[in-house]
Amino acid sequence: MRPDLLALTEATLAELTNRGLVKRAVRELERAAPTLTEDDDGTVCAVFPDGVTTSLPTGGLDGGACGCGAVTTCRHVVGLVLAYHRDPAHAAPDGPTASAASAAEPTAEVAGAGLPATSGWSPGEFTDDELVARLGERMMAAARRLEATGFVARVHRGRPADPVPSVELPTATVRFLVPKDLGFARTDAVAGVRDDVIALAVWAFRAADATAPGQADAQVQVGGGATPAGGPALDAAVALAGVVLREGAVHLGAGPVAEIARVRRELDAARMRWPLLAVDDLVGQLEAYRERSARYRPEALADHLAELVARHRAVTGGGSGLRSRVLGTDEAAETPLRRARLDGLGARVTAAGDERFVDLFLAHADSATVLVLRRAYESAETGPELAARRVAGVTVGMLASGAVVTESAARSASRAVRLGARRLSRTEAMASRGAWQHLPPALIAGDLTALAAELDALPPRPVRARVRAELVRVIPVASVRSVGYAAGAQRLDAVIEDAAGATAVISATHESCVPGRLDSMAAALGGDVRFVSGTVRRGGGGLLIDPLGFALADGVVVPDLAPADRGSDPQDRAGATDDPLGQVLDEAVALLAEVAHRGLRHAPSTMADRLRSVSGRLTTLGLRRSGEAVEGLAARLGPDPGDPAISAWVDAYLRTGLAAELR
Repeated sequence: MRPDLLALTEATLAELTNRGLVKRAVRELERAAPTLTEDDDGTVCAVFPDGVTTSLPTGGLDGGACGCGAVTTCRHVVGLVLAYHRDPAHAAPDGPTASAASAAEPTAEVAGAGLPATSGWSPGEFTDDELVARLGERMMAAARRLEATGFVARVHRGRPADPVPSVELPTATVRFLVPKDLGFARTDAVAGVRDDVIALAVWAFRAADATAPGQADAQVQVGGGATPAGGPALDAAVALAGVVLREGAVHLGAGPVAEIARVRRELDAARMRWPLLAVDDLVGQLEAYRERSARYRPEALADHLAELVARHRAVTGGGSGLRSRVLGTDEAAETPLRRARLDGLGARVTAAGDERFVDLFLAHADSATVLVLRRAYESAETGPELAARRVAGVTVGMLASGAVVTESAARSASRAVRLGARRLSRTEAMASRGAWQHLPPALIAGDLTALAAELDALPPRPVRARVRAELVRVIPVASVRSVGYAAGAQRLDAVIEDAAGATAVISATHESCVPGRLDSMAAALGGDVRFVSGTVRRGGGGLLIDPLGFALADGVVVPDLAPADRGSDPQDRAGATDDPLGQVLDEAVALLAEVAHRGLRHAPSTMADRLRSVSGRLTTLGLRRSGEAVEGLAARLGPDPGDPAISAWVDAYLRTGLAAELR
């Protein structure tokens, strides 16, 4: 008896191969079944009516051999497994079954449908010897190096909605499809490239079994105990931030080029991905200022400076139990994906002078994450014109609103995705009906109250993982309560409700590079809207959604790529916003960013008084600690500010920035 084969359903076979192969095997099996035999060592052999002979030993589908000549798992191997299920001599009375119709559903739905129960079993039970036999010494050595550095994983135990145990790692997602059989552990990375993540997932389950045995979902830190808290690379990055802050973008020039190169090398060698990306973004802002580019923003410069110091403080001050999450030491620079389905959730088009940037948001069901594909164009085109541009042979519009199946995708540490253009790696696109209900549950926020609690529980933004689209969610729309337009601000606001009556505000502002944004948004909200995708955040005491796409009854609408189409004005008018707390926080952040822009050493004589004025208003409105931090910076300004002034600026910027984010 082969319990591993009995545990495989059409759904799990589709995960291990693809749906088309399973559907073809089902059709052929219904016409004529093969003759099955089972050897003493467990090898199952099948002779098909067309004369093809197939054998499948223990250890996974990859070990199958078939006379059809296929170099990968073929329909005969899949047919052998399905025939084994249907053979009365093997099928258990209560064995799992899956209808052939289920194979026609979208790929994303496979994750929770018709899979074998795995309660009472943990992948942490696998031994290291079993891992070596499955992965080999080379992959195990790579896994041990990552364990020594330390990594963070989210462990999901089997549950009714998804009985398959899984682990979300920074570089991949691992699912254990068959209980107690490593041969059927599946990752979303290309086979043979990142198989070491299977060992990392097993070790993550061991850690969860030891520290959180009763939790269905647990986040754990694995390894890294002997790693020093900060290290010279991070210290050098903080010292670089201090130099930039003292001199400011205005006066720095091209002087620290050699120092920047050294810091980047050291951070890369130490695998500190998040500080490295922060330094890269900091350098990008300095270069943009020197080139007088519209990409330069003082607030962005200040964000990167404060972030470097915040990450250093988090791992050296004893306040972070998840060091690898703060520094990104568990992240691979890039992970190639196996054959992947990417569902378009919308797009964001931005302009900087004569440059246009298009961010495409793609849901990757296998890893339950949103990946971002960015393209930059030296052009003054608007969103509707950019929708006709092509990426890997597929139009931007189709990527944003359709479904893509590709064999050439690779994702970076920050969840950016790249589509290759190799001739042998196909990328196929199809129109989407907006069936976003089949996306992984982690991406769907059906309960707005729970979503608000999730946002409140997040770590501070400056020390979170530098993941693009981290807060992009798909929100089901039970009803649209109101749609209003603020003519002065050129802003459209809509209040939506979830099934329980909780509300959120969808808010978008007109920009010349996206002439159809508001028109298409108003039309979607006035029609049969079922879902909205967007970036969620706190604002005005509630939830704000910056929309990226809308799923209607017959398809997906992407506002930033839609043409301008003058429709009827909303019946309501958006009320005037009176938010004195938000205004003073925005002013404080802008003033502190101006300090970074000019440089502490070159701050004008009036800067201290301006800071004290803002400090007084913050204190009056109840933000006493933020006011004290701004006042502390004002007291330390002078002709030759040292480390105390740098520390005071960081304190003030972090306090006011986080207060603005949480208001």
